[in-house]
Amino acid sequence: MTGWDHSTDFLVVGSGAGVVGAIRARALGRDVIVVEKSDLFGGSTCMSGGVLWLPHNPLMRRDGVPDTFDAALRYFDTVVGDAGPASSPARRLAYLEAGFEMVGFLESEGLEFRRCEGYSDYYSGVRGCEGGSARGRSVEAKAFDKKLLGPWRDRIRLGFAGGLTAYTGEAGPLMLMRTRIGLATLARVGARTLLGRLRGQRLVTNGAALSARLLQALLRRGVPVWLESALTDLVVEDGRVTGAVVRMGGRDLRVRARDGVLLAAGGFARNGEMREEYAGDRPTGTSWTSANPGDTGETIRIAMAHGAATDMLDEAWWVPSWVMPNGTPSMCLSERSKPGAIIVDAAGRRYFNEAVAYQEAGQRMYARERESGGAVPSWLVIDSRHRSHYPFAMSPPGRTPKEWTAAGAMRRAGTLAELARQCGIDSDGLLKTVERFNRFAQEGVDEDFHRGEGDHERYYGDLTHKPNPCLGPLLKPPFYAVALYPGDIGTSGGMLCDEFSRVLDTAGKPIAGLYGTGNCTASVMGRKYPGAGASIAASAVFGYVAANHACAPVVP
Repeated sequence: MTGWDHSTDFLVVGSGAGVVGAIRARALGRDVIVVEKSDLFGGSTCMSGGVLWLPHNPLMRRDGVPDTFDAALRYFDTVVGDAGPASSPARRLAYLEAGFEMVGFLESEGLEFRRCEGYSDYYSGVRGCEGGSARGRSVEAKAFDKKLLGPWRDRIRLGFAGGLTAYTGEAGPLMLMRTRIGLATLARVGARTLLGRLRGQRLVTNGAALSARLLQALLRRGVPVWLESALTDLVVEDGRVTGAVVRMGGRDLRVRARDGVLLAAGGFARNGEMREEYAGDRPTGTSWTSANPGDTGETIRIAMAHGAATDMLDEAWWVPSWVMPNGTPSMCLSERSKPGAIIVDAAGRRYFNEAVAYQEAGQRMYARERESGGAVPSWLVIDSRHRSHYPFAMSPPGRTPKEWTAAGAMRRAGTLAELARQCGIDSDGLLKTVERFNRFAQEGVDEDFHRGEGDHERYYGDLTHKPNPCLGPLLKPPFYAVALYPGDIGTSGGMLCDEFSRVLDTAGKPIAGLYGTGNCTASVMGRKYPGAGASIAASAVFGYVAANHACAPVVP
């Protein structure tokens, strides 16, 4: 077919962690183009913690942290279980083996990483789960000076750390500001931030650092990055994807891709119509999501129109969230793991371990809503000790913004009974629940849901609190509550891919020339989130895998 406006070897759609595929393809000697529909680079990756969950990675080996692929596979088996073809044994093994290789490759391209020591796997130490790492398998990009990007320095999507040069792996200690370890971590972050400013640097960490380092690698390799360039269709010739139609500057451009097209353009968390279509009878919408504004699902629709099979379109990376007075959802992470906090339904009953991994917490909320109702919203209830000792959202210990309570986003009352009345919770149910929970807290054992047994639960607890870092009685008034919803940081279902990142059709056969990674694909993690950075890592790894397959030298 003639009439191409541009020609390249490998076309990558999306600018999140999947651009690892673009860097790899260029390193293999191929011409590459990256297209991004928004005016900023980085996608959901840039808005994230920027952590990569990579079992048995080279940084672990250098630091003498024990791990094996066998242990990681056992962890997959006991945590993720049988989750269908997206998490097949072949895909799991490919993820592990390519992840190890990918770290070495990215380091050779100039990226620098640090281990997140102590940031435990989310199911390490949890009953019935084997092969987890208490010390953690996650890595993150080192702080990066955006000035090194030259004219691109302001084209990176904003991260979440604000003006602080704080690592995601420091989140646990930073939530303990009134302890020695918390104060020491805060001092270290402050010194790092101040030193960067004194040097005239524009340091970023978290997802912004990872995205900036990936962009720097692309620019070094001379890979064109087209912003404000949206995929509108794929070009198929004789059963093979040979290119794509990209809308840029008001024009539809036909871009030839001789080796293949990699779709790495995110999910559909911001697409209300698609959410309704795949949610079944669950309450859903776009008002609870914290996902990238560009997470609107067109890429998945385009792939489906060309015969792509899909799976897990009802799933997301759920995070219990409360809605602030300005209507913005705020993810509830460490708050629910700390002593002096419980989550209850409208009947005032606890119904799960509040400190579980955030995706499972959202799933538990929906399951309770389906079984008995009254769980969407649920209520996070805390006492004054919790509020005076630990941060809540971005508010430091002991400082509760007046607008929170004035707007009713956070309820405050002198007694639990009055708090229940304000929230519409059954008062007798709440009082009985708190009485029972307080007994567990005093003894240090959650007889109902085993809170505080898992290593990651304790990581986000308070290690200075005894006997259980996650259990503390609700005793001290006034008491506070916020309505919790099953928010998310993106959807996690989409195109089905094989162990080579090839998109599969509805007959289970690869669609020639088409590859997928990231949140537009059904995740290799299935319906679980095994550790910090599992979604970002999978996006990067299967981008790397796709480039290796599409751009491999032809053997005569």
